[in-house]
Amino acid sequence: MKPVFTLFLTLIVISLFAQNYPKMKESERIKKLIPPTGKIKMVLDTDTYNEVDDQFALAYALLSPDKIDLQAVYAAPFKNNRAAFPGEGMEKSYNEILKLLKMMGKSPDDFAFRGSNRYLEDVKRPVKSDAANDLIKKALACSPEDPLYVVPIGCITNIASAILTEPKIIENIVVVWLGGNDLNWPHQKEFNLMQDVPAAQVVFDSGVPFVIFPTRPVISHLHTTIPELKHYLEGKNELSDYLYNIVVEYSGGRTAWSKVIWDVAAVAWLINPDWVPTNIVHSPILTDQVTYSTDHSRHFIRMATDIRRDAIFEDLFNKLSGQ
Repeated sequence: MKPVFTLFLTLIVISLFAQNYPKMKESERIKKLIPPTGKIKMVLDTDTYNEVDDQFALAYALLSPDKIDLQAVYAAPFKNNRAAFPGEGMEKSYNEILKLLKMMGKSPDDFAFRGSNRYLEDVKRPVKSDAANDLIKKALACSPEDPLYVVPIGCITNIASAILTEPKIIENIVVVWLGGNDLNWPHQKEFNLMQDVPAAQVVFDSGVPFVIFPTRPVISHLHTTIPELKHYLEGKNELSDYLYNIVVEYSGGRTAWSKVIWDVAAVAWLINPDWVPTNIVHSPILTDQVTYSTDHSRHFIRMATDIRRDAIFEDLFNKLSGQ
């Protein structure tokens, strides 16, 4: 099928399935996309058991109360060698959230919520969950002037479901997502995005203020090693020991090995936007072929272009070892 014809079919599908999202002036959207400088309200949506980086991100957010008022944590679905189906991934992630909160002395009551037990079947039907319901509740309690920062660091099912259920929440939130690749990357078959393409299409097409941290070639530079983690974390406290040990276990005993701690990038940007430089770009169209197509008439989003690896890890390690 020719690329132009494929794009034409994609545009027809988008038109047929378009939701009645609130219309937002571009000037208002761009204003919401200005990097935050003060303390912000935030919820974290995480497939915590998928790898080992989500655990770092959750701890980082909780250990940064001067910049982040973390109001809830949602378990996201995932499916891979650690979970046979999305609902199992969500449940394992929820249990991992509980384990981390216990280590940090944080009650899960009215704070940790189970998310979707499956992916979206199409762009019109949300998946009901406690997480989506709580997100709607918290978003409606905010305002365009003081928005809720919604930070999904897994597949974006819970956020898309909340938007489909109550579209007007897009006026009161800013979505900050670790997902996809750069606009010029040959494809978007990145784990967080490709798990639930319809959910990603919903968020792109809703017009919600949207900040994206593309995994390649940007966030893929956020590497650490076992020796570095051993030096900064081992023996400092229960949490730092746990984080160190899960990375050691994940490594499988490999040598000359490093691990990308992807998900802390989204939290780091909210703490200090200078650590993750970004640009305003037109929102791409996410096709059913899991590629981006360009349309310069589309609304604007913000996308990361670089990352200050050393500054982020210095702040993260100081907080983990000193907590």
